[in-house]
Amino acid sequence: MPAPSIDFFFTMGSTYSYLTVMRLPEVERASGLVFRWRPFHLLTILNEMKHVPFADKPAKMSYMWRDVGRRAAMHGIPVKLPAPYPAKQSVFANQVALLGMQEGWGQAFIREAYRQWFQLGLETGSEPNVSASLHAIGQDRAPIMERARSDDVGQALSNETDRARALGIFGSPNFVVDGELFWGDDRLEDAVSWAKLRRVK
Repeated sequence: MPAPSIDFFFTMGSTYSYLTVMRLPEVERASGLVFRWRPFHLLTILNEMKHVPFADKPAKMSYMWRDVGRRAAMHGIPVKLPAPYPAKQSVFANQVALLGMQEGWGQAFIREAYRQWFQLGLETGSEPNVSASLHAIGQDRAPIMERARSDDVGQALSNETDRARALGIFGSPNFVVDGELFWGDDRLEDAVSWAKLRRVK
C-alpha cells in the first residue's frame, strides 16, 4: 500500500516557504509521508484578489521578518534577515523549479536557491542565485535556463497556478490533503496529522 501523500504548493517568492523547504525532507522521513512539491505563481492569484502582502505594509513586513527569524531559530535553520524582498524574478524562479521537478533535480535546486536567498542574500530568480544554485547541484546552467523560459514550461506553471486557484489556495506554503487545505509553515504538522488520522492532533 503506498504511503499517504500531501501536495505541497509553494511559490519561490514566498518568505515563509523557506522554513518549509528547509525542514520538509526531515518531516518526510519522520512521518513516512510523500510530499509532492508543486511550484505555482502565487502573485497571479494575489493580483486577482487585489492583495499585495508585506511590500507596502512596513509594520506587517517588520513582523514577518521577526516571525521568520523566530521560527528559523526554533527549527535550527540558519537565516540572515532581512533577505532581499520582494523577489522581482519570482516567475523565472518558479519556472526553473517546475522544470526541475519535471526532470528530477527540482527539490535540490529549490533548497539551494532558498539557501542562497535566505543565508547568502542572493535574491531568488535573479543572478547570480540561479546560476550558483544550478552549479551547486551539478546542473548545466545555460540549457536549463533556456528550457525554463520556454512556452511549454510557462504554460505548465500557468496550469499549476490554475490548479492552486481551483483548490482555493491563496497563500504559500500550502499543504493539500485530499482537498483539505493547510496554509502556512506553522500548519505543516497539522497537515501531517490529517494525512495520517484525518484529524488535527
